[in-house]
Amino acid sequence: MNTFQLDCFLAVAEYLNFAQAAQALHVTHPAVSQQIKSLEKELGVRLFERTTRSVRLTEEGMAFLPDAQQIVALSRRAAKRFSAGLDTPMETLSIGCYSSACMILMADVLADLRAARPALHPLLQTIPFRHIYQWLERGDLDAVLGFREEPGTKINGRFKEFAKVPVVCVCARSHPLAKAETVCMEELKQEKLVLFMPPKGLLPVIRLQGQLMGNRPPSEFYFCQSTEAIVVLVMAGYGISVLPDFLVPDDPMLSKIPLKDIDPMSFGIYYQTLQGKPGLKALIQCAREFFESAAPAAATEIPGTHPRAD
Repeated sequence: MNTFQLDCFLAVAEYLNFAQAAQALHVTHPAVSQQIKSLEKELGVRLFERTTRSVRLTEEGMAFLPDAQQIVALSRRAAKRFSAGLDTPMETLSIGCYSSACMILMADVLADLRAARPALHPLLQTIPFRHIYQWLERGDLDAVLGFREEPGTKINGRFKEFAKVPVVCVCARSHPLAKAETVCMEELKQEKLVLFMPPKGLLPVIRLQGQLMGNRPPSEFYFCQSTEAIVVLVMAGYGISVLPDFLVPDDPMLSKIPLKDIDPMSFGIYYQTLQGKPGLKALIQCAREFFESAAPAAATEIPGTHPRAD
């Protein structure tokens, strides 16, 4: 295994297109194909499912992705360290999230973190929900940013809450509901719905979606694989959705209406330990200060299924 093989793998994983990956790497299409075949033979697994029309990562390819990213990052970091001299220490912090919208929320927090720890290099990754806590457990991530999972969810770690987030009905500004101050679930049961395609995180939201779906015909639902896709279809008038307020952008084409009698969701970060991770400690401190100043609330630490002492 060499770094060129890994560069080819990462490029194909990014573009899901061998020709575009080859163009980005300034090599030929056959060269990329050969490197992927060689890597798959060495690992003994198929990394991509390929047809004449599409390319997608296999489960094995998805599992290998963080390893490849880390190996390439370490290789490049080592080379840069010596080219720049040894007087510039560099600290990394790997943060995963299954919604890029959550990452955007952290921009101000990361700005404060940069001021507090200028040598820190954050590595932000959007990872499918079904893999993200496995990556945390095996140490490929320092932390997972998102909403607290429901009791009974097996997560090997601890949870630090940053804020309580209300759940809102999201609709186009032109929708009749847009003028309402609040809505209840009963008022939404006749609306066409734009929903998460399971399996996903945010189980409390998926449960609300299930209540709204009832026994209605499939023609009244539009399923999406991301929050961003949901927002686009809602803007286009295909239906309404229910989401945590933080995940919905402030946009003149959208209305966000609080849902009555629905508990807010806990937003924060999962991690395994703070020992030996000053960057993670600094991130948590910056986040707590930012969210407390935005909406004063005591952040709490909640043990996961298998808590670890810090």
